[in-house]
Amino acid sequence: MLSAREDAGSFTGDAESHLCVLSASVVQLLFSRRGIRNAAPASRVVSTLMISLSKISKQYGRQLVFVDASFQLNPGERAGLVGPNGSGKTTLFRMIVGEESADDGDVSVPKKITIGYFRQDIEEMSGRSVLDEAIAGSGRLGDLHHELEALQNAMSDHDRLDEMDKILDRFGHVQEDYSHLGGYELEARAREVLHGLGFEDDRIDGDVGALSGGWKMRVAMGKVLLGRPDVLLMDEPTNHLDIESIIWLEDFLKRYEGSLLMTSHDREFMNRVVTKIVEIDEGDLVTYSGNYEFYERERAIRETNREAAYARQQSMLAKEQRFIDRFAAHAAKAAQVQSRVKALDKIEKLEPPKKRKTMKFDFRRPSRSGDDVVTLKDVSKAYGKRSIYEDFDFLIRRGERWCVMGKNGAGKSTLLKMVSGAVEPDGGNVRLGASLKMGYFSQQAFDVLDPNLTVWEQIQKDFPLESIGTLRSLLGAFQFSGDEVEKKIRSLSGGERSRLVLARMLLDPPNFLVLDEPTNHLDLATKEMLVEALHDFEGTMLFVSHDRMFLRGLSNRVLELPEERGAAPRVFGGSYVEYVSDSGHEAPGVHT
Repeated sequence: MLSAREDAGSFTGDAESHLCVLSASVVQLLFSRRGIRNAAPASRVVSTLMISLSKISKQYGRQLVFVDASFQLNPGERAGLVGPNGSGKTTLFRMIVGEESADDGDVSVPKKITIGYFRQDIEEMSGRSVLDEAIAGSGRLGDLHHELEALQNAMSDHDRLDEMDKILDRFGHVQEDYSHLGGYELEARAREVLHGLGFEDDRIDGDVGALSGGWKMRVAMGKVLLGRPDVLLMDEPTNHLDIESIIWLEDFLKRYEGSLLMTSHDREFMNRVVTKIVEIDEGDLVTYSGNYEFYERERAIRETNREAAYARQQSMLAKEQRFIDRFAAHAAKAAQVQSRVKALDKIEKLEPPKKRKTMKFDFRRPSRSGDDVVTLKDVSKAYGKRSIYEDFDFLIRRGERWCVMGKNGAGKSTLLKMVSGAVEPDGGNVRLGASLKMGYFSQQAFDVLDPNLTVWEQIQKDFPLESIGTLRSLLGAFQFSGDEVEKKIRSLSGGERSRLVLARMLLDPPNFLVLDEPTNHLDLATKEMLVEALHDFEGTMLFVSHDRMFLRGLSNRVLELPEERGAAPRVFGGSYVEYVSDSGHEAPGVHT
């Protein structure tokens, strides 16, 4: 539980619900009787207030995170926060909500705003339905919702008849507040948000404690969105979402009238949502007015200009130094030499521009497989009474790159598991072609790693005959450099483990890649490297991904699994780009 403070920039909040409530009086202004799509979270009272960081500095031991850094988030702005891993993005979020303080400078957060903070670490959830959990974390209105339920139970409790006048009086006051704030539409709004995040009705009404970690992350996000705060802080919101939910969230955030500051490794998502980029660059905060593509272009221009300015100054300094060296011993030129020496001393020397290095690795060519890579004939698969495939026929030929599209539960991962041999079909058969070497990546692929080894020990164990230079280049391409190769595997994040598994797989590449969400948790630089590397891959691919850069860059075939039971899958003989153009949607059933 987070503590309450009274000074500017403080907040009260519930870490479990991820909603930081800064003023109950303002919360009461947040909820109207309109639906989610027309929500107007920011009241006129706070519409002119902004979050401001002025000349902040922050240091952990010897690591300087921020040095005299400044930026402001204005009302209604949607800003993307970018920077390398470890640059201080999460630290900045935590300073805004008051969980950390700056060593120097000012962090100004107006008292009369609410902040919703979605983060990657979640508290335990149990003992409630998914719906109740989402409502419970939605701030003041959620509290009233559950108090009304408790009062209704109390009114039917015969053991509390002597308290009935007090209970009825309290019920009247709570009901009035609840109705005034639009509480009787709260459940409908909660269901709309949860549906948008991929929940079916049976899950919404089911036990939240039975959900996996990824689905609990969606519940945590639902709490924050349902609260409709003035400011949303979102740390990698797309990590646990499928493409359908990502598209829904895009639409929600574009319509959202409050302010937004978010990090994301999804380029397409950033481009469509944000209108401003704040970059953490070696301790400074640099603002770019535009989306991510604009930021990349503008940053390249600024780097080019810095390089040109540095080169001009170096040329001028060299010319002046040659004059000084040439005439230092000439008495007739002594005055000019001294004048130029003094002038050089006064010049502010430009620092040499630092370029970000993205290491590349030349992946080897896989061996050639037979023409028919995988044949599925009359395949059936069901889980209990739920039929996923019925008499399904499917052929994958050499050189094809199939992306599998479909809503949650349509059978995407099941198909990949049957092809890889991880799951057997109930009926029919799956036949692999000749000369096939398969590489299967899924979240379960982490089992191939030894948690007791370091990154470097693991890669040396897997490839004992490879040169040190080759292995270091491989790890560098997947963002393991310097001391990072000495990390124990047990201490790696999910994204780091994904990178290591992919690195192992692609050093000695198979001729058939089966990839289930390979870009989960990968940063933009690693994604771009992976797409570039696989673009020239000469083998065959079958993959599921929610990353549209990955889909656009690699697919040449699309398999769309139907939402309706018994309907035939759609086989599209073109790329994802052509599929979107032909179908009019980016994902099955989601129109844009």
